Amino acid sequence: MTTVFRAAIIYVSLLLIFRLLGRRALAQITTFDFVLLLIISETTQQAMIGDDFSITNAVLCILTLVTLDLLLSLWKRRWPRLERYVEGMPLVIVENGVPLRERMKKARVDEQDVMTAARATQGLCRMDQIRYAVLERSGGISIIPKEEG
Repeated sequence: MTTVFRAAIIYVSLLLIFRLLGRRALAQITTFDFVLLLIISETTQQAMIGDDFSITNAVLCILTLVTLDLLLSLWKRRWPRLERYVEGMPLVIVENGVPLRERMKKARVDEQDVMTAARATQGLCRMDQIRYAVLERSGGISIIPKEEG
């Protein structure tokens, strides 16, 4: 039973930590971020498993994590407010070519991030060509170009 509690505590802790980090934390993963995730996974494995390295304990830990994830997805569907808290909401960060700097600062997004998304998805090269840029729940940036003419 200790394994179930350990896994549940780690699951909730990681959920809170990554929620506090913000959407952009995992959207554009760097080599260092990848190494950090590997270190985190090793640390959490040790915290969940403890001294019991049996297959039974590992399977119990995995089942606990998967069950918690399934329950969270069901709870989010039942209580939309929980989903907004856990997943966040899409956020407009550019409107009619004007960067909304306070929102961008809070989301840790800069103009270069927006322009990278604009070039990659729409082939745009200037901020004034963007009608809306939206920071999505996933951390990606959606670009809606201005109408031509």
